[in-house]
Amino acid sequence: MKIKEGFILRNVADNYVVVPIGEATVDFNGMMSLNETGAFLFGKLIEGIEKDELVEALMEEYDVDQERAEKDVTAFIEKVENEDLFE
Repeated sequence: MKIKEGFILRNVADNYVVVPIGEATVDFNGMMSLNETGAFLFGKLIEGIEKDELVEALMEEYDVDQERAEKDVTAFIEKVENEDLFE
């Protein structure tokens, strides 16, 4: 899975936001707010990482069990899909 070109992750006043740049501003108005965990996962998706790798990364970074990591990753992927941000 990979995030479409034209979306960047920024930390603004201790808040993480995803904003469109360039051509992406035509189809995506506004921004997407993320917590620290969401920002971590979004950064991995920019790199083009698969779901199972996201689960492993989340478990390592935040010391959570596999069941919790899978649940959180699934919910996050659904959020990103709903915003139509995947290539």
